[in-house]
Amino acid sequence: MQKNMYFDYFGDDCFGAVTEGGRLVEFHLDTNSSTEISGNIYKGRVVNVLSGMQAAFVAFGQEKNGYLYAGDIPAGAYIEPQQPLSLQVKAGDEVMVQVAKSPIGTKGARLSMCLSFVGKNLIYLPKADFCAVSRKITDEEVRDRMLKTAQKLAGGDGGIVMRTNAVGAKPADLKEEIKYLRGLYATALEAYATASVGDMVFRDADVHARLLRDVDLSSVDKIYIGDEKTYRRTEAALRRTRVKNKLVLYDGKREMFEAFGLEEQVYKLMSSRVPLDNGAYLIFDRTEALTAIDVNTGRFTGETALEDTVFETNLLAAREIAWQVRLRNIGGIVIVDFIDMAGEDHRNAVVEELTRCLKEDRAKCNVSPMTELGLVQFTRKKVKSDTVAMLTKRCPVCKGSGYLLSESYMAFRVKIAVQKCIAEGYENVIVELNAGLYGYIIAKRRFTEDIRGKWAGKRIYMIPHKTFHDEYFTVKGDNNPVLTLPDTAKLLY
Repeated sequence: MQKNMYFDYFGDDCFGAVTEGGRLVEFHLDTNSSTEISGNIYKGRVVNVLSGMQAAFVAFGQEKNGYLYAGDIPAGAYIEPQQPLSLQVKAGDEVMVQVAKSPIGTKGARLSMCLSFVGKNLIYLPKADFCAVSRKITDEEVRDRMLKTAQKLAGGDGGIVMRTNAVGAKPADLKEEIKYLRGLYATALEAYATASVGDMVFRDADVHARLLRDVDLSSVDKIYIGDEKTYRRTEAALRRTRVKNKLVLYDGKREMFEAFGLEEQVYKLMSSRVPLDNGAYLIFDRTEALTAIDVNTGRFTGETALEDTVFETNLLAAREIAWQVRLRNIGGIVIVDFIDMAGEDHRNAVVEELTRCLKEDRAKCNVSPMTELGLVQFTRKKVKSDTVAMLTKRCPVCKGSGYLLSESYMAFRVKIAVQKCIAEGYENVIVELNAGLYGYIIAKRRFTEDIRGKWAGKRIYMIPHKTFHDEYFTVKGDNNPVLTLPDTAKLLY
């Protein structure tokens, strides 16, 4: 299956994508307006310490303070290791913190004083005193060899984690990389010494550098780049590798993402409904606490027994879910409501299929057994913001609920506002509202009784607007005997 990477730019925004067989499997976006700050290091100040929660809130230049758990403070960083947090840090302390998780919804960023600098083969931990090997490397002999290499590279100066890419890396390249990562830490320390609270002293790699670093480039067939400057920079970085021959500078007349069919696939991520090949579908429901996924048979009825139909649908759903959580970069807790199955062997097979498919994900996932209710819980390591959150903004009308108020209730809200104006002594009331809502009020004659009762003798003018949002309207009173109104104004009844 052909695997390609794509990088394109729109102003200061960088778009990165990975496809397998033409199907989008990863999409990333870096933008100046984004809240995506994971990996960045700041100079912060402890605002307050919550001893009962063993956590502290830290101001670090963002809109919301970040939170720092006691477990994210290196042992021995302050007075007494293993002491309560209140004895390790106190309000007013200046601290060097790294964003472990970007802010999500109403939650501030999670911070850590256990700094890490990520390379293609290694992760350098300047505050640690241990070495480790990626869990994805399962061969014990290989793990032992790599652990000894890591310990030798560390030399008592911080800790090192050997990444999966390190298996085939040359010793000289590993030495060069750890030297480079230590240089990044030294530069961050220098910046921290003269920085003010809230200043960023280290910026993590952008989308372009991050994907080139984290994706196994030996498995990639082509790397398309839509910006000549970035192409030259990438070409220089990969000059000594075979990967340079995979670089392609895209100079087509159409936008690169549109030309390769990527934009259409990205746009589909906005939908909470994901169709399956057999006519069944998935529903994704995102909350701050977790993501719920519901599996529905839809129009798929199968050709055999009900149990077989359900089992086939659940297997297909398991494969699609693994693909979608990777593509949408969904992290944290995920709850899947599979269609009920009577057979225990079928339930186990679905969980095994989901687990197998999630192993292809670069992010760590842990799957729990299926409950009697047909629910499967799994976790996916969350660091970056999910894709949908990066591409959308909070609706100022529905406040992120995803729902609009009914026409009936909106008419009731208009009534309340009109009644308030009349109670304040106004003879004329002017209402500007959505044209659809106006049509509903007239067709249903919702204010007939009010005109005959409390509003008798008053003049209620309505001005419909096609451009008004469904839930937006204005109501104002006016006692002038002569009114200047647009031609679209309608006297109610």
